[in-house]
Order: sequence, then C-alpha cells, then structure tokens
Amino acid sequence: QVRLVESGGGLVQAGGSLRLSCAVSGRAFSRYAMGWFRQTPGKEREFVAGISWSGGSTYYGDSVKGRFTISRDNAKNTVFLQMSSLKPEDTAIYYCAGDRREWTGSVLARYDYYYWGQGTQVTVSS
Repeated sequence: QVRLVESGGGLVQAGGSLRLSCAVSGRAFSRYAMGWFRQTPGKEREFVAGISWSGGSTYYGDSVKGRFTISRDNAKNTVFLQMSSLKPEDTAIYYCAGDRREWTGSVLARYDYYYWGQGTQVTVSS
C-alpha cells in the first residue's frame, strides 16, 4: 500500500537551517500533489507548503514565506522541505501528505490530502 516516511527532523538553534525529506512508495510519485503540515500540542494543524505534480507550482503558508522552500525529485520518489532562518515558533511535528488529485497554486493549501506520514519532530532553540 501507499506509504509516506518523513526524515531529517532534529534540534537546531534559532537562525539555523534544516532539510526535511519525505519518501513515497507504492504508487506513481510523479502523479501526486504533495504538501507539508505542522502541529504543536494544543494547536490546530497548520499548512506549511505544497507542490504540484510537475513541481512547477508551489504555495506557502504566510508564516514561512521567504524562509522555507518545497521541492521534489520524482526520480527518487522524494519531496523536500528546506527550512532556513528558523525561529523558536517553528518548533512542531512536521507531517508529509500526498494526493492523486491534480492540484496547483492556492488549492494545495487544504486539509483533505488522502495519504499522510507519521511525522518528524523539529525543535528550534533560542
């Protein structure tokens, strides 16, 4: 069956950088819209970034614009989230999500992605 596995989380100081990866298996990765979400205990899940099938269309949440970059390598069945200028408020569990529907632009900022990973912890210290 379809499986999404996140990796790359860890502890980093404020102002530093970190790159998350999400490996997908079980289906044709090149036909998946992909997204990153994050959640802190006691808060609602937040959309972070999304990318279309081709990688030509991306969309970001307001809190991460200019600091985070989403990309994909279809040959490796992997999507990435490059995080720079990290702040303590970026601390959260980060989840990878995928869907076979053809989404682009702001449509990527939604919460009904069909497949979800188990998450990876990112902690940013002051």
